[in-house]
Amino acid sequence: MLRVYFHGHSCFEIVGEKGTVLVDPFLKENPLADVLPEDFTQLDAILVSHGHGDHLGDAIEISKRTGAPIIGTYELTWHCQRLGAKVHAMHIGGKHEFSFGTVKLTQAWHGSGFETPEEPDQMRYAGSPCGILLQMDGKWLYHAGDTGLFGDMQLIGRRHPLALAMLPIGDNYVMGPEDAVYAARLLRPKMLIPMHYNTFGLIEQDVDEFVSALRRKTPETKGYPLKPGEHLDI
Repeated sequence: MLRVYFHGHSCFEIVGEKGTVLVDPFLKENPLADVLPEDFTQLDAILVSHGHGDHLGDAIEISKRTGAPIIGTYELTWHCQRLGAKVHAMHIGGKHEFSFGTVKLTQAWHGSGFETPEEPDQMRYAGSPCGILLQMDGKWLYHAGDTGLFGDMQLIGRRHPLALAMLPIGDNYVMGPEDAVYAARLLRPKMLIPMHYNTFGLIEQDVDEFVSALRRKTPETKGYPLKPGEHLDI
């Protein structure tokens, strides 16, 4: 059994029989997060979808303290390694088997960059954004990262029978609720957790309306609007 904890925004902690991974740990600056970076002491990996501060977040600090590698695209992990983190570089379309399971990176339509302590007013290019396919305990999970809707989500769903998809619904920077419902039709996951909404005003959404629309238009997918600190067992 997999246990998936939601820690606010797009951050998830996924616990399986062979290990624990953390995805997009935006914690200290997230007013809705239920945990802090120091709450994590044993991790097998930190998966990061792209370099924006609300996704890379506290990954470098957590990696340096726990020794858990940051897994992401080559350019992003290069910067993280330069700042003292342990890393494992990958890129879109590639997959790798780790002790905890298999990671495969997919495309995501977004941007990627971050600030450094030495140049707080400069945005550094951090490579392509990505989505994350994760297989643990024989189950496929898909964390879409920050993305707009794209047709190849259908290929992702065809080739990987998804037990769970984690999709943004906040609009403005990412898919809105309508596009996320359509994405579910393409991906065909059994379960769906909405993410990247209500953290700040510009991405406020009525998650109950989203779940209702999902139920009407994609009844084969069940929506689970978790609050920070809640979990879903798969």
